[in-house]
Amino acid sequence: MDCFSLAGKTAVVTGGISGIGRAIALAMAEAGADIVLVDRREPDNNSLADCIGSLGRKTLFVQADVTKEADVSGFIEKAVARFGRVDIMVNSAGVGNRTPIEKLTEAEWDGVMNTNLKGLFWCCQKAGLQMIAQQSGSIVNIASMSGLVVNKTRTNSAYCSSKAGVIMLTKNLAMEWAKHNIRVNAIAPGYIQTPFNCTWDDAMCKLAVETTPMKRLGQPEEIGPLAVFLASQGASFITGQTIVIDGGYTCW
Repeated sequence: MDCFSLAGKTAVVTGGISGIGRAIALAMAEAGADIVLVDRREPDNNSLADCIGSLGRKTLFVQADVTKEADVSGFIEKAVARFGRVDIMVNSAGVGNRTPIEKLTEAEWDGVMNTNLKGLFWCCQKAGLQMIAQQSGSIVNIASMSGLVVNKTRTNSAYCSSKAGVIMLTKNLAMEWAKHNIRVNAIAPGYIQTPFNCTWDDAMCKLAVETTPMKRLGQPEEIGPLAVFLASQGASFITGQTIVIDGGYTCW
């Protein structure tokens, strides 16, 4: 099972203090990686860093906004200064929208695209520069099933479009950087019970469960092991792929 170990690796995780990002950070720490947590919010407490520390791993928190190129360059530089390299880049920072297309404003469209697609691009580019210098690395982008199918009855066109862009960008990066021994893959989660979805009303929660064949919401901790696999040598011949983890939603 050594091929699934991340011992000696450094992983940078954006959106790392809550939800899917937090679960991935913990899973990678459990697999042996030191963790650089990036978020535009400061953590409410040190519980996540303490959890990572209890696993015998080192951690660094950097407050940054992925929509700002200078911020992204800055946290990659800090990661390298602290740990000497960046082996894994996990792009989990994201925002959503629920505005019908006919009412969608330029500001709303740009807000979603700037974080979910442009911000993710900056993270891939800046981490990729370091990985090219190392001639190795693995990037895991968090896309969504909404980049592959339209969510039933939901008005989230900007979000769906941004995540479809993530899927295609993942393929392009994988193709261009394969020669540098850099693998780039994406995870497309379905309905996951995270703070991102905490404002759902009862009707939306009921619909999410009813339209998922497994008849439940996923948990963030169910995403972590897949991210570890994609980052590990166990996935050494996998690149340019988007793996769906949605309880069967896209089977319909």
